[in-house]
Amino acid sequence: MSDKRYLLRSSAVAARALDDEMMVMSATSSTLFTLNEVATVIWEAADGVTPLDEIVTKKVCAQYDIAPEVALKDANTFVEQLAEHGLLLLAEKPIPQSSRFPQVNP
Repeated sequence: MSDKRYLLRSSAVAARALDDEMMVMSATSSTLFTLNEVATVIWEAADGVTPLDEIVTKKVCAQYDIAPEVALKDANTFVEQLAEHGLLLLAEKPIPQSSRFPQVNP
């Protein structure tokens, strides 16, 4: 697995910060997710142009006492789960802001 993974928040979500956590709701399934403070750091940094490994080393490891290899493994698992639920778009190259999730036809 390449460490160069780019992530972008879907435009089909509603998100609200509550203290150090983030509440995220899928507009397509109305499923509600609560992100802890570390997951919130990753979520907020998901801009489509910053690679996940950079987010982990510069933000997660800088704020929390965790080894980079452990943090990256956990972050990869986390972003894959959010992508499975349609909350994040993952790619091996930077993602232009204009390529948000395509509309799903019923």
